[in-house]
Amino acid sequence: MQTILGANGQIATELARTLHQHYTGELRLVSRNPRKVNEDDTLMAADLLDAGQTIQAVKGSRIVYFTAGLPPDSKLWEEQFPVMLRNALQACRIAGASFAYFDNTYMYPQNSQIQTEETRFAPVGRKGRVRAAMASMALEEMARGDIPVLIARAPEFYGPGKTQSFTNALIIDRLKAGKRPLVPVRDDTRRTLIWTPDASRALATL
Repeated sequence: MQTILGANGQIATELARTLHQHYTGELRLVSRNPRKVNEDDTLMAADLLDAGQTIQAVKGSRIVYFTAGLPPDSKLWEEQFPVMLRNALQACRIAGASFAYFDNTYMYPQNSQIQTEETRFAPVGRKGRVRAAMASMALEEMARGDIPVLIARAPEFYGPGKTQSFTNALIIDRLKAGKRPLVPVRDDTRRTLIWTPDASRALATL
């Protein structure tokens, strides 16, 4: 059994599709109100803020993917994201499951340097500090060695379906509507974007 925690977002949807097509027919999709992606998906409703519910959601899993998202509210991120990740890691330790954490790049310096595995964390803003703390939590679990842990890190999204990103909202959607696109960054600085189906396929491959 492979389990996706936070299963309603675009990354999770594409991940469920890819896993089902190429890796396993036994998928459990977990969120507060999970919806099937594939006909034979198993659904489980759970609140990842509740440790007991998270343990039950992960029980019997061989691999667990953490793709949970929250609205772009800093206070909500500070209060809920670390608790959700801590509960997920604890549940995986109890189940003896491998853990794949889908992360972003908010904790890195916001400059033009190339980002690698060795790039130091230098978060800017409250959301960046939350993601740095969460990444550190995953790295500590990795170093502990009780269960296999990996981090898949992706930059700004663009993509189909319900992809939530500034690139979709301010550029792609406006172009499709015949409106002038808005680019809220410097036009002389290159940025890296990732197509959400590619991000999900990469996570499944890892």
